[in-house]
Amino acid sequence: MSRKLLWGALAAVLLAALAVALPAQAAQSLRLRYKTSATGATADQVEPWFDLVNSGTTAVPLNAVKIRYYFTADSPAQQYRFACSWAVVSCSTVTGTFQTISGTSAADRYLEVGFTSGTLAAGASTGDLQLRFYRSDWQTIRQSDDYSFGPARTTYGDWDKVAVYQGGTLVWGTPPAGVTDPSPSPSPSISPSPGGPGGGSGVVFDDFAYASSSDPQIAAHNWTVRTNSGGPGVPGASWPASNVGFPVVSGSNKALQLRAATDGTAAGTSQAEFLHQRKFFEGTYAARVRFADAPDSGPDGDTIVETFFTITPLAYDLDPDYSEQDFEYLPNGGWGAQGPIIYTTTWETYRNEPWLAVNTHTERTASYAGWHDLVLQVSGGTVRYYIDGALFAEHGGDYYPETPQSVNFNLWFIGGGLLGSATPRAYTQQVDWFYFSKNEVVAPAEITSRVNAFRSAGTAWKDTVPMP
Repeated sequence: MSRKLLWGALAAVLLAALAVALPAQAAQSLRLRYKTSATGATADQVEPWFDLVNSGTTAVPLNAVKIRYYFTADSPAQQYRFACSWAVVSCSTVTGTFQTISGTSAADRYLEVGFTSGTLAAGASTGDLQLRFYRSDWQTIRQSDDYSFGPARTTYGDWDKVAVYQGGTLVWGTPPAGVTDPSPSPSPSISPSPGGPGGGSGVVFDDFAYASSSDPQIAAHNWTVRTNSGGPGVPGASWPASNVGFPVVSGSNKALQLRAATDGTAAGTSQAEFLHQRKFFEGTYAARVRFADAPDSGPDGDTIVETFFTITPLAYDLDPDYSEQDFEYLPNGGWGAQGPIIYTTTWETYRNEPWLAVNTHTERTASYAGWHDLVLQVSGGTVRYYIDGALFAEHGGDYYPETPQSVNFNLWFIGGGLLGSATPRAYTQQVDWFYFSKNEVVAPAEITSRVNAFRSAGTAWKDTVPMP
């Protein structure tokens, strides 16, 4: 055999071996299927729907996966907002952030979709990820010049104009040529913060050891028991001080208790709210809250809202200084959803007439009856919600608060959602303690340690947070 033939045969063998060892798609176990329900050149919102498929042989942790949808902004200063309408894996695990890119004329932004938890088994897919984004000014959005937009894709199919990264490595799709593409942002990791119960730049702790709603120490500690009329809730409902109490819940330990009752009429409906002064902004908020799935007495079925939230008042329609971050539990559903369901919602602003809500939310349909540790971290342009130590939602961008807020707990009925029964019924929500550390990100486990330290020291109240 000549050297030329020998070399040709050897090369063929080597190429065959390489083909076996490194097939083009072997490393790309993930692939992205895409479709859109908004096919016009312009639209109220862009609707990229994804189905991520694991065609490999090993499971993939979803918190290591990032999906990038590339587009061109309508103007350099234009801001956008992300929302998850529905997802098989639950919108509560899906995140969306926007980044600016350079180096290409094909796109100047991308939406990066990530996951806070979950595993995609070999051979499985996420199923529908029904996502959308829109202009922050709610004007018509142009998508005809968007790199990742496929107007003909009205059914799911593989789409390589959307990129998928796994562990920071591109595993599917083709980003725009020449793009200066930084590594995908890492999944959030919050470490316990140093320091004792004193916290960061000041701390508020309350163990709710009050005698009754008329205890003078409530006002001395800058809490207010609401008694004025108005929303939210059933129009015409009352907010009596007697609906706020402080029963013993274990041993000698007391808790704040909110009560809401109704006989099916507005005149026979009462609600409850307990709120602190407006001096809270960046830092960590936490409370141990007991939610209930059913009334303490009477028939079940009213659309009741059980809450822990922060808020800046709305001065006028679409006030940009308004802000609100909510934990809201609806055991019997409401707002078009079936219960039990929990929402975490972060607000930029709103308008009453005609109604326009500018917010983003994460939801999960599940029972949360019983005690839960709720933690809200507001820091560095990101709002993080934790339930029982697990990251539940992460919001940011335009939704990040700009001004000092108050801390509130309330229990109320959704207007129009009362059960058609004249039999009286009453619901209760309890709060074991409240904690806030100013200008400090505190991990959930560390909060528990600090609360236990206060209790061990016999400290039922502490406030070192100054007014702004």
